[in-house]
Amino acid sequence: MARVMARQDGIVGTSRQGVEAWMRGLTHIEVIVGDAHFVAPATLEVGGRRLTAPRIFLDVGGRSVRPDLPGNDSVPTLDDASIMDLDRVPEYLVIVGGSYIGLEFAQMMRRFGAEVTVVERSAQRLPREDADVSEGIRSILENEGVRFAMGSECLSLSRDGELVVVGAACASEQPAIVGSRVLLAVGRRPNTEGLGLDRAGIETDARGDITVDDQCRTSADGVWAVGDCNGLGAFTHTSWNDHEIVVANLFDHDARRVTDRIACYAPFIDPARGLNGDEVEQGLPDLMAAKQPNTIISRSVPIHPTVSELLPTLLQQLKPLA
Repeated sequence: MARVMARQDGIVGTSRQGVEAWMRGLTHIEVIVGDAHFVAPATLEVGGRRLTAPRIFLDVGGRSVRPDLPGNDSVPTLDDASIMDLDRVPEYLVIVGGSYIGLEFAQMMRRFGAEVTVVERSAQRLPREDADVSEGIRSILENEGVRFAMGSECLSLSRDGELVVVGAACASEQPAIVGSRVLLAVGRRPNTEGLGLDRAGIETDARGDITVDDQCRTSADGVWAVGDCNGLGAFTHTSWNDHEIVVANLFDHDARRVTDRIACYAPFIDPARGLNGDEVEQGLPDLMAAKQPNTIISRSVPIHPTVSELLPTLLQQLKPLA
């Protein structure tokens, strides 16, 4: 595990250092490190300095949600960042949250050798997905030894010596789940608190996401919000597309819009067969963006042997709903 994390740190560190060096080497660019906040419309303060500009772009990212659970403050927990700092495999990992992040770490840690139980309030894993997709993922992970405790309504945390106890049901006769470490994977939230957005006339929704229009403009003139903080995707690829939309509108006289994109996502678990499904899937939103019929792919002649050749076969089996 230490070698795994060392490799991860090397990859991430090289990327981070490369981006920072590139930014600091750009002409007419000043990089300021510090906590910034608005003090007035179009005016920010950071490190005792006040900065103003006719165009301000907010890209403050997000972080893991820490759910309000009984016993939360008395138990050491992991999130999707701190779990990446472990230098040894947990003996028994309990994951609270049965969505994308939780399931990806469940499979990874199970393959590293941990006993893993996923606790989820919903009756279905990946509750946003169709039931057959959820069932397929359940089968894959259970075959690898991942356990599930679904429909766990009354979650709580407590200590039992060096162990962590997760209460997973309202009924007292339901046994608690005991683990050596607990990962809280119940979603993410934008890093918008403390920015003084109200002083700049920038509106947010109940989640804290900055409200933007179809071209990422906020409610304040001359301020745009992109990436995880605007609630329009919170994926790396949608964040990059936010940037493309803003640049196109400001500099290329190209009225690109958020609603023009066909957003896709992929839970990165390994299905053990049918590899590269995410790569194959990408052809479908491309086809949709081009406003072309499925016959463009179903009648194509893909290379053999590839996973992509399965897609025409699948599409050829389509039947009208009515």
